[in-house]
Amino acid sequence: MPDDPSMNLIPENFQSWWSHITFSVSQKRSLLSISALVIALSIFLVVRGTSQEIALAPPELLVTESVAQVTVDVAGAVNRPGVYSLPINSRVIDAIKAAGNTLKGADVSDINLARVIKDGEQVYIYPPGKAGSSVRTSPQRIKARASGPIALNRASTKELETLDGIGPVLAARIVAYRSQNGPFLTVEDLLKVSGIGSAKFAQFKDKLRV
Repeated sequence: MPDDPSMNLIPENFQSWWSHITFSVSQKRSLLSISALVIALSIFLVVRGTSQEIALAPPELLVTESVAQVTVDVAGAVNRPGVYSLPINSRVIDAIKAAGNTLKGADVSDINLARVIKDGEQVYIYPPGKAGSSVRTSPQRIKARASGPIALNRASTKELETLDGIGPVLAARIVAYRSQNGPFLTVEDLLKVSGIGSAKFAQFKDKLRV
């Protein structure tokens, strides 16, 4: 069999097998050309498929998570009263800080500063009295206010004690319930406070507002 230079590209074991095939030199060259073309096409498809996968891979996106917020009205003795949007699970103290903190002498003793605020509620800080103390410590001011309906969500224990049937213990329970659960939505919510039944509630319900 004549020496074929193209056969040098094929392994010896393949050449041994190939030498027993009765093809002419031109036929073998054609088969080799076809084989080389198939191999080259296969390599091209593999490389092209890999490049397409890389090209089609979605780029890494920067995802900006929307932070859930609550809206709260901060009023009374703060430096910047107004409506503020705060991240969900913010505390009362966070709302006060957003409003520029309390004025000097303001009384926050009846407010649970660690309570998680609810969307749409109001945080009211009582202003200091003329003498520098909170208005909640002034019986004269309390009596003057008692002439009109008392704001249930702003009333101090002293103001609540001016209501018929409400003593110091029950007034403290009302303020504690308000601090732990947020502002009362209706006057009737007072019935949820331990110690206030329908009969007692009927004595003072007309003297309250939310």
